Amino acid sequence: MIKIQSETHNRLGTVVCDNGTPNVMQFSFVLEGVSSEVTVRRGEFVSVVTNVGEVIARVQDLIRTNRYYQHAEAVREYQSRGEPLRSIFPTDRWQYTVATARVVGLWANNRPVRPYFAISPGSVVRQVDASVLSKFLRLDLENGLNLGSLGHHNLLFSPSMDKLLSKHLAILAMSGAGKSYFVSVLLEELLTRSKSQGRIATVLIDVHGEYKYLKDMEPISTSVDSAFDVEHIRGAHLQIPVNTLTAEGIGALVSDMSSVQKRDLKRILAEIRSTQKGGYSLKELIEYVRNDETIKGNTRDALIGWLYNLEETNLFGKEGVPDIKSMVRPGRLTIIDLSDFISLRKKQIVVAHLANELLYLRRRDIIPPFLLVLEEAHQFCPESRHDLALPKARIETIAREGRKFYALLCLISQRPVKLSTTVLSQCSNQAIFRCTNPYDLDHIGRSSEGIDRAALDAITTLEVGEALFVGETVSVPTFVKIRQRKFEPSGQAKSLTEALMRADK
Repeated sequence: MIKIQSETHNRLGTVVCDNGTPNVMQFSFVLEGVSSEVTVRRGEFVSVVTNVGEVIARVQDLIRTNRYYQHAEAVREYQSRGEPLRSIFPTDRWQYTVATARVVGLWANNRPVRPYFAISPGSVVRQVDASVLSKFLRLDLENGLNLGSLGHHNLLFSPSMDKLLSKHLAILAMSGAGKSYFVSVLLEELLTRSKSQGRIATVLIDVHGEYKYLKDMEPISTSVDSAFDVEHIRGAHLQIPVNTLTAEGIGALVSDMSSVQKRDLKRILAEIRSTQKGGYSLKELIEYVRNDETIKGNTRDALIGWLYNLEETNLFGKEGVPDIKSMVRPGRLTIIDLSDFISLRKKQIVVAHLANELLYLRRRDIIPPFLLVLEEAHQFCPESRHDLALPKARIETIAREGRKFYALLCLISQRPVKLSTTVLSQCSNQAIFRCTNPYDLDHIGRSSEGIDRAALDAITTLEVGEALFVGETVSVPTFVKIRQRKFEPSGQAKSLTEALMRADK
């Protein structure tokens, strides 16, 4: 039996018959109390207790009506006399608000159930008890990640790390909507986890240098331990070991390499590896190609030209820097800062190498489970332009197969429509911030399971720092206000005016 709450406890309104409702998936209710008070808000969860369970619904819209203002011609006539309508008729007594709510589930026997019946007209609509709502949404108040609070509810949004990250996460938003701020909050939560809670190794591809402040954070709360394990690696210090490159790998970094050229390059790589046990540089490889008399002239010139182009990037050397095996450790955040690079090709070469090595090492259980956080993900795995997307195949491989080995992705993009559909569809969880571009919204709607038209429309009106979480993290799409960061970057201008004043000193 369901425990019925008292009639006055958190009572909001009464279910009424309106436009074919109540039905299995929707109902309307008239609000109680003073008509001028705001007691229910759009997006808020409400409940109706029945004899088989508690029906959980979300308010979709609010309509305020008054019978005295239903006929425009009558209102205009009274206005023309110079007297307000309320001085003649008791308009306040006939004003009321009708809320429409969409059923999102049924809470019965301490578990969520798919709704299968319509509630009765006259049923009492109440606020959802916080403990019930937490269980219904599958939040983990003890060991979860404290990311913020539910919109219109006094309830922390603390999803389980397993549910949020174990099947990849996509963070989507227009520029300035708060996605980078949210990433900082997420990183704080991951860095503060104890061994008993489970700690994941995190590798962050920082395209613009936004997160380098994390290496020497200044706590804004004295209760927070600032001894985080953070390693910051500048792009200029990166080095890819040449002896790990295969003929196919080099072919992926250049354009139009023929099968004959790959065959000759494969043979040369096998020969130089047998003689250069301690590793070798691209210059040494170039000299080896130049001195090989068995290669035809055109093939030799083409190979030398491609290898010189790679040498000019200054990304390749005899040894790998950093050492990925020692870099990826439980509880550590490694920031790969690519803000030194202007060339998109250089950024893609680095990301392609890291993605390939991380998955290779994780498959063999050489490194612990990791989360690869990829800023500006649409630059590295776009939907089109395969010739300009060197890391795309590797990222798609992680998206498809990585979850089996706990090689996990967190993709961040301000242009979802340009992001690979293959990758986005594999992200079972999405945090969607304010987005107004109709093409991006359509792309999100087609790639996100469980998101309806009403939720998509609400995305355009989100404030900075508000997000819609969709996927296996929560049982239904949920609006969240992201919490304040515990650590703030120092020395950064927070507005254009402040930046101008600093520059004009």
